[in-house]
Amino acid sequence: MNILPTPVRLERPATGGALGHLEDGRVVFVRHAIPGELVSLSITDETAKVCRGDAIEILEASPDRVTAPCAFAYPGGCGGCDFQHLSASAQREWKATLVRDQLRRLAGVERDIIVTAVGESGQGTRSRLRLGVSEEGQLGLRQYRSNELMALDSCWVSDPRFAPAFATSWYGAQEVELRAIGEGDPFAVVRHETSRGTVIELTTMRGEPLAPSTHSRASVNGHFYKISPRAFWQSHRDAPRLLLEQVMNGADVKAGDHAVDLFSGVGLFSVALAKAVGYGGKVVAVESSPYAVRDARENADQLRQLKIREWSVTPRAVNDSVAPGDVVVLDPPRTGLAKGVAEALVRRAPRRLVYVSCDAATFARDVKLLVAGGYSLGDVRVFDLFPMTEHVEIVAVLDKDA
Repeated sequence: MNILPTPVRLERPATGGALGHLEDGRVVFVRHAIPGELVSLSITDETAKVCRGDAIEILEASPDRVTAPCAFAYPGGCGGCDFQHLSASAQREWKATLVRDQLRRLAGVERDIIVTAVGESGQGTRSRLRLGVSEEGQLGLRQYRSNELMALDSCWVSDPRFAPAFATSWYGAQEVELRAIGEGDPFAVVRHETSRGTVIELTTMRGEPLAPSTHSRASVNGHFYKISPRAFWQSHRDAPRLLLEQVMNGADVKAGDHAVDLFSGVGLFSVALAKAVGYGGKVVAVESSPYAVRDARENADQLRQLKIREWSVTPRAVNDSVAPGDVVVLDPPRTGLAKGVAEALVRRAPRRLVYVSCDAATFARDVKLLVAGGYSLGDVRVFDLFPMTEHVEIVAVLDKDA
């Protein structure tokens, strides 16, 4: 452990930790620290210009510091949570600063950002959890920026129904994803690496085999959605309902409208859009995962105005699915829009975009391209759907300039 002899005063929030400066002028990002604090730290990673470290002793504490509720949240411990040492209000203010800074720095947009709390506490809110397996068969999460696995006997943010899985041996598995989505019993998606490739097995929380047809079923605003084990679903238990309401408010579609749902998954947004536009309207859903597409076709529930296409979201897919005057909903992965997609949207000229993002940096990057192409950034709402981490969920509306 490379412990610095001189304490460091932390200056401001940043991605990857509180930012400070070392005596030699290098920037350092410090986990387990809070801006304003004076800390002793160990360096975990360094280059000629930038260092990363852990606060190992708090010499002057911030009033926002709290005792971490999770026993595995400490320097060198589990890398799954960033903010166990921060009060809930301070967590939201940190996240707001990150979104505000990314919009200003990457998109050239000044915007006051407020992060809205979701529920009273983040404890037990995570309905999906992907874990590694130790050589002894224990479940665990990686240390921060490391391949080293830390074995866990619980996870504070995850659904309490996962508890039996932490007491079960998963010897021989490479990865276990625990799912407690919607109604029904939770189950595990177990991945084994064999000479024939990856083999997927579905089991109970105690490792007992389940039928390959096992899936989740969730009710959101009165509609039941099938979610297969390999299909994406939001990890926070309240996210599907909240995001659906925000997207539908932002889209503001009427009977007879045309809409496009890019990165449509199992149809959370596209089904609701199809119901709103009615049989006189049209909705095109574009999704690359064959598992999600199969689910979406079942979830469409005979909505003939909804067309589901198994495509990757590329410039060509945009050209073939979006028309001038459409409303487009897009919910890309953390990497944001692929090269050329924002420019293709600009050329096709939909009247409104509703952009759902879980990454402030790629969101700001894409907003810059869309604004340069003639769109105005309107309402931006940010939600704390990843408690105890620096991540947020953003729902933004962009309208075509007149």
